[in-house]
Amino acid sequence: MNHSDTLELSLQLLRQPSVTPIDHDCQNIMAERLAKVGFKIENMRFEDVDNLWARRGTESPVFCFAGHTDVVPTGQLDAWNSDPFLPSIRDGKLYGRGSADMKTALAAMVVASERFVTKHPNHKGSIAFLITSDEEGPSINGTVKVVETLEERNEKMTWCLVGEPSSTHQLGDIVKNGRRGSLNGVLTVQGKQGHVAYPHLAQNPIHLATKALDELCATTWDNGNEYFPATSFQISNIHAGTGATNVIPGTLEVTFNFRYSTEVTAEILKQRVIETLDKHQLNYSIDWTLSGLPFLTPVGELVNAARTAIKNVTGVETELSTSGGTSDGRFIAPTGAQVLELGVLNATIHQINEHVNVDDLEPLAEIYEQILEELLT
Repeated sequence: MNHSDTLELSLQLLRQPSVTPIDHDCQNIMAERLAKVGFKIENMRFEDVDNLWARRGTESPVFCFAGHTDVVPTGQLDAWNSDPFLPSIRDGKLYGRGSADMKTALAAMVVASERFVTKHPNHKGSIAFLITSDEEGPSINGTVKVVETLEERNEKMTWCLVGEPSSTHQLGDIVKNGRRGSLNGVLTVQGKQGHVAYPHLAQNPIHLATKALDELCATTWDNGNEYFPATSFQISNIHAGTGATNVIPGTLEVTFNFRYSTEVTAEILKQRVIETLDKHQLNYSIDWTLSGLPFLTPVGELVNAARTAIKNVTGVETELSTSGGTSDGRFIAPTGAQVLELGVLNATIHQINEHVNVDDLEPLAEIYEQILEELLT
């Protein structure tokens, strides 16, 4: 088979078993190619995480490609139709762990940059790459640390394109111009353990918390806005009891999550939860974790450049969306950069037999290259 440049580099990256937080030479493969076209390479390792900051040029504006080389674990190997780290092509689809999320996008970014620089060796501004191996993990020593380092030396990104798989039905039909915030809580409700035959001598925390939990589930937190859907409250786990059928539990633990819009803040959500629990006179505690603030890039230079490039390459009129989970864009947007996510179809991410359409790879590289043309020439 005659492989395209983007497919060839994708295959090379997919052969690396880079299960988070291991990079397994992916960044070196990318850096070697970028160095050949004039990028200054800077490796930033924090704890057990490898990060790459590569930049061509010293002036503003700065266009940054951002992404991650780490992938989620494969799951049950015998459930795959082929080895997840020996990529294979069947019926026009490229199979392998990380094929959709997001090594093919990384390959397209590199190829697009090589082609653009060859055509425009004296392009305006700078092109940069911010690549981590800590996106699928705890996200503690990856993009967030690189951004902190860049901020300390006042090195700013103007535009940032994250290669997360944003497309739904065809390449470029959806781009993410923001993400909802994510607030997690672990609620512990105290009761009194006892024998089920003597409920008057115990306090069942499950029974005590039921009405409060029902109210939280039924609450309208906001109505969203032009860019964001309404805030969502979801209980993801409930645990209580000793495992015995004749014991009233002494405590109940409830894990929940808010995916919230820019219409509310994490502090407002916390306060409203507390007010509800207090109204039902529960004896409780909550451990809160803020996974990410919401961010939004309104229609402007980056969005318009992406729309134009997608239309030129695929003929698709793209739609803006803020749905889905969080991404490393949440660490970059607070610096003032315009942030957009654009990549391949997301239908099989994190799944057994993850795959992408081979025919989407070269068009993705062309889209990325045209975005560079729009912004840096």
